[in-house]
Formats: sequence, C-alpha cells, structure tokens
Amino acid sequence: MTVSNLPLDEAHRLADEMDLLEPAPVSVSLVEEADEVCWRVEAHFASPPDTADVPMLAGRPWSLAPLPQRDWVAASLKGLAPVRAGRFFVHGAHDRGRAPPGTKAIEIEASLAFGTGHHGTTSGCLAALDQLLKEQAPCSRWLSPALDLGCGSGILAIAYAQATRLPVLATDIDPVAVAQASANAIKCRVGPQLAARCAPGLSHPLIRSRGLYRLVMANILAQPLKALAPGLCALLAAGGRVILSGFTHSQEARILAAYRPHGLLLHRRIRIDGWSTLVLGKPRKRTMPRSGASRHCP
Repeated sequence: MTVSNLPLDEAHRLADEMDLLEPAPVSVSLVEEADEVCWRVEAHFASPPDTADVPMLAGRPWSLAPLPQRDWVAASLKGLAPVRAGRFFVHGAHDRGRAPPGTKAIEIEASLAFGTGHHGTTSGCLAALDQLLKEQAPCSRWLSPALDLGCGSGILAIAYAQATRLPVLATDIDPVAVAQASANAIKCRVGPQLAARCAPGLSHPLIRSRGLYRLVMANILAQPLKALAPGLCALLAAGGRVILSGFTHSQEARILAAYRPHGLLLHRRIRIDGWSTLVLGKPRKRTMPRSGASRHCP
C-alpha cells in the first residue's frame, strides 16, 4: 500500500496508524517524494488488508497493488554504499577490504533478514552500542551477558561480539533470520561468540537459562516492544542497559510510557531519518565500594 503527497508530520502519524489495519503490515517506510516537500508512506503486507471504511485513509490519495514474487530486499539494497556508525563499518562483499583503519568491519549482504545498517533504526542501534562501549571501557565485560532480541541478520549481535569478543545470544521468531545470522557471524569471524536460535518471546528456556542480562538490544516494532516491556525489564540486571529501536519519533513517548513504570530511565536518544533509538537503564543497587576497585568499572 502506498499513501502519497503527505506533509512529514502527517506521514509520521499515518505510519503509526498502519498498525490498526487487519492484518498489520510486515513493514512500514517513510519515503521523501521527488519534490523534496511531500512524503509518502509505503506499507507491505503478507496478505491484502481490509481497507473498507478505514478512517485513516479518508481523503488521502492511496493505492494498493500486489507485488511480484521476488527478493525485494536484495534487489533494493544491492550495491548500496557502506555505512559508518561509530566504530562499525557495515558493507557488502563489493566493499570488502575497504574498511577505514580503526573500524570494525561487518560484512552483511542484502537478504530476507532485516539489518544491513542502511536503515535509520539499525544505524541508530550501532551508534548507541558504540557509545555504550566507550562509556564502559575498559570494563566492557560489565555488558555481559548480552541478548539481541529479534536479531534479523544478526548485525547488532555481530557488532557486540566483534567489539568485546564476549558471547552473545541472538534470537528471532523467523528461522530464516536465525540461519542468516549464524552464517553472517561465521563470515565476520565471530561464530564462536554468537549463538543464534529461533526463540519466540522472552519465556523461551534458552533465554531464561542465561540469567539476568546486562545488555539487551531489540530493534523490532513499536507494538511488540510495548508488549514485551514487563518481561524484558524483568530480564535486565541492575545497572543493565537496553537499546530499543524500530519506531518513529512520534512513537517515543509511548515506548517510554511502557518501560518507565518498570524502573527504567532514559539515558540517550538518537534520531536518524525519522526513526528513533532509545537507550534505557535499570538503576544499580547501592553497594559499598570495594577496596581498590577501578573507578572506570560500574
């Protein structure tokens, strides 16, 4: 479905409202029109949505058309330029060996799994992870154990493993994404550190078996993030951090409203191309400092 010729604020509102359609869209994107004044909302559905008497579409020029069977992700992203987000340099095979000195190269090809670094949510999460690692240096082990929830291509888990050389669990409800994340981890030489598993929800025994997490990264959508808030906060250790993305600027308040009642505080906000990334933290328990402890360590 395409809804065209919208002011930016109206495009953001409509993108939020798309979740109300039945069935909900698989993905929603904001695209700037050629005139650089108006925007359009593009939503992709696994099956045709029920658009009868939907108030959100009243008076707006929209169209709905079937897409031919084709790997649209690979077709649209093939040959895209590499992305630099903090210390991370995300590229395809065509840019292999071109990573600037001092960066962590992550080779991710366009595939059926989301996450190549080009989307504002992914680059925002990578930038947030880079800043978090800088804040914790030289005690990055404080951020272990780590979980990449809804891992897609595995890009966030790979970035964490490359930067820390510590183990990370990457889970997704899609077995195709899990297989792709495993393959990407091997290609990026962090296969031993990254365990990719198909695990719907947070109650999966594998997720629970690792105890409390000091870092959780979740780049999914606003509705699932809100629904997961109680369980995700319960899995976070005192002093731990969670990186959340997959929502627009206008959805930030609703995400914060879902997590603040569980004791999480906002530490950082990153906005890229209309998309938001939030870093939230659970307060540490008050303890007496140990003799000789480094002031850099939490």
